[in-house]
Amino acid sequence: MNVLDEIIADQIRTDLPELASGDTVRVSARVVEGTRERIQVFEGTVMRLRNGGIQRSITVRRIASGVGVERTFKVNSPRIEKIEVVRHGQARRAQLYFLRKRVGKAATLRERRVNN
Repeated sequence: MNVLDEIIADQIRTDLPELASGDTVRVSARVVEGTRERIQVFEGTVMRLRNGGIQRSITVRRIASGVGVERTFKVNSPRIEKIEVVRHGQARRAQLYFLRKRVGKAATLRERRVNN
């Protein structure tokens, strides 16, 4: 292992849950406003997962005041306090861009069944 791999291995987070496209997640991110810092919670559906390793990111979409809002989070960033999975949605594709055309109940995905 070279030096770069050792540095990256120290910074990859292991406390995060397994994420998949279609999951509804609650992301707690630190936001800096002026001199103050607070935690802002963003809850929505995971539209896509990108890359692996240190630059892994997720795009989360939710409807706020009738307008679709998408936010991309770097999963291994120290600004991310925690990510919790609210429910596991069933998706048949990796990127859920079709959700952009849907609003309300049509934008919800079925719950993934868990094998007993």
